[in-house]
Amino acid sequence: MSLPGTYPLTIYQGQTYTQIIVWTAGPGLAGAYPNQTPPVGSTPIPVDLTGYTATMQFRPYQSPSAPLYYDASGDIILGGTAGTISLSIPSTATEDFTWFSAYYDLFLTSSQGVETPLLAGTVTIQPAVSAA
Repeated sequence: MSLPGTYPLTIYQGQTYTQIIVWTAGPGLAGAYPNQTPPVGSTPIPVDLTGYTATMQFRPYQSPSAPLYYDASGDIILGGTAGTISLSIPSTATEDFTWFSAYYDLFLTSSQGVETPLLAGTVTIQPAVSAA
């Protein structure tokens, strides 16, 4: 199993959080883990995400048995042949975050049941200062 890439998330409380990621791999590596280096001189191509599902959860520490702060799986749209992973957490969710730091990971599962740990990292909530 390959390790996921590391990417920190900073979410401004009360605002919609949007992040678009494109999973690419070099020619001959399509479908490979994202932290593999494409061959020299090759142009990375998007991984076809048709039939994939995504799982992303925020927890206070790195354990699947840790309390669940937020399940962002339903906030993800996969872009099929474009290889895009669009995350959009609505402001109605972020305004209710009562925690200020967490850990997350993003798993993509193929239609054959192969799980790929694509990204992992920390989530920081930037508290709102101004009142509307």
